[in-house]
Order: sequence, then structure tokens, then C-alpha cells
Amino acid sequence: MSFTADVKQEISLRELSGNEERAALSALIQMTSSLLITHGGLGLLIKTENGPVSRAIYRMVRERYQVEIIPSVKRRMNLKKNLIYELRLQGDVRSILEDLGIYSLQGLRDVPLRSIVRTDAYARAYLAGAFMAEGSVNSPATSNYHLEIKAANPRHAAFLCELMERFSIDAREVERRGRQVVYIKSAEKIADFLRAVEASENLMRFEDMRISRDMSNSIQRLNNVEIANELKSFNAAKNQLEDIAVLQKYGRLRDLDEKLKDIAQLRLEDPEASLSELSEIYRLRTGNIVSKSGMKHRFVRIHELAQKVKNQYEPE
Repeated sequence: MSFTADVKQEISLRELSGNEERAALSALIQMTSSLLITHGGLGLLIKTENGPVSRAIYRMVRERYQVEIIPSVKRRMNLKKNLIYELRLQGDVRSILEDLGIYSLQGLRDVPLRSIVRTDAYARAYLAGAFMAEGSVNSPATSNYHLEIKAANPRHAAFLCELMERFSIDAREVERRGRQVVYIKSAEKIADFLRAVEASENLMRFEDMRISRDMSNSIQRLNNVEIANELKSFNAAKNQLEDIAVLQKYGRLRDLDEKLKDIAQLRLEDPEASLSELSEIYRLRTGNIVSKSGMKHRFVRIHELAQKVKNQYEPE
């Protein structure tokens, strides 16, 4: 299964009671159902492509309401041919919608009544229901951290963002294909969301995979930096040897002062040493300390002298 399916399955197996169950159902019903007008009155048709989510809705509706539930399974006629799980509710549907805070005398509400999410526990349950209904999250094994929930309408998107703010989750909104989408891009905030909806097992899995991947990337970056530094050091040493060769060729190496002559001799003896390594070798041989920057400055002087000699003997 995908990571999204794993998270939804874990959430769907939570045993909720009382107002927490009502909050989860409020999100699920609003985001997965449509009203039906039948000869017997109002009905509800609930659709989802997730089997565990369908079973969770069935269980909670049956526990909470006296209503007839007719389940069915269909296959979507597209390339993927996904299964569609349907629940047809018949009975006093209006009372259910009123209890869930999404129906009034004016019709269906864009957002539920505030009492549905009055406490943090109710808000957690509502977010869990919203994610089960229209949520998705990328696997932490990928390089793109992304969690999103497709909202029922623009006001509902703002409502979801407000709920997430209670748990210090910075969510954003975007319109995509005519739908408002609430999304989170930060790995830390995605972890906070999984914690908020109490998807504990997948939270641990998410964190383990994220830390492992981030550590692997950090090691790779360090390796790249080390390789780049080694290449830079190699090229610098190569240029220094070329400068010394010019001075040797035209008999000017012996004219250098003792400090520059000592440094040139060190480079000739150890062509691959870094400036730091040459500084240490110099200290051990002479007892004098020359810093890395001091060593670099001396090689700059050698380069300048080599350029003068080349300009004198090898004019263009």
C-alpha cells in the first residue's frame, strides 16, 4: 500500500466515542457524500476509494444513528479501474446532518458549527476525518515532502487551516482544477499533523525514514564538499609546482629569500599535500609556525615572481 493508504488505515481503526466520533463523521460526511432526493425523502450517497475508510464510516454511522445503510462496491471505468465503495443512507438523514453540524434551515453549511470542533480533541478527530476523506501524503522516502487535503469549498479550506493553526501547523491554500486544496510542505509540520490525528505508527515510520534519508543526504553533501576541497587543493598544488618549475628553468629559484625557498622545497618534496599539511610539516622541521593563510600568501609571492620571469623570457 501507499503511505497515504497506511495512514488512512491506521486512523480508520481508532475507536472514537461521543463528540470525537461526531467530529470525525462531520468531516467524512461533508466531504464524501451527496444528497439524494428519493420517493422516501432525503438520502445520502457516500463514496470513497478507500476500503478501510468506508468500513469506518459504516461502523460509526451504525453505532450513532438509526438509519438504513446499503453498502455496495463498483469499479471505476478509467485506466486505473479503482474500486468505489458506496454507502447509501436512507431514513432520517436530515437529523444526521443537523447532528453533525452541517445542515440548517437554509440548507447545507459550508463549514460545520463551531461546537463540532470546540475542544482540541474534537479538532483532532475532525482533521482525522478530513484526511481520511480527501487527504494524501507523500512517502518520506521521496525528496518532496507534501501533505494535502482537498476542501469541500473555499470557506472550508480556511476552516481547515484555522484548525491546523491550533496545533502550530502552518498550512497554505491553493486552487487546483477548481478545488481548494490545503497543503503542508514542511517535513516537521507534516509530522505534527500525523501526531495531531494520532497516526502514531506511521508518524514513527515517517520520522525514521525522514531522518535516515536526511542523514544520507547530509553525508553525501559532506562527501561532495570533501571531494571538491580535495580537487581544489590538487589544482592549487599543480599550479604551484608549475610556478616553481618556471623559476627552476631560468635559474631564479636560488634567488628567492629563505622563507620562499623553504616553502618551494616543501612543495617539491610533497606535491599532493594541502596547505594545512604543509604548515604542519614546516612547523615540525623548523619549529616556526606559519598559518594556512600565511602559507598561501607565500605561494602567491612565488606565483607573482614566476609570472615576471615568464613575461621576461617567454613574451607572447
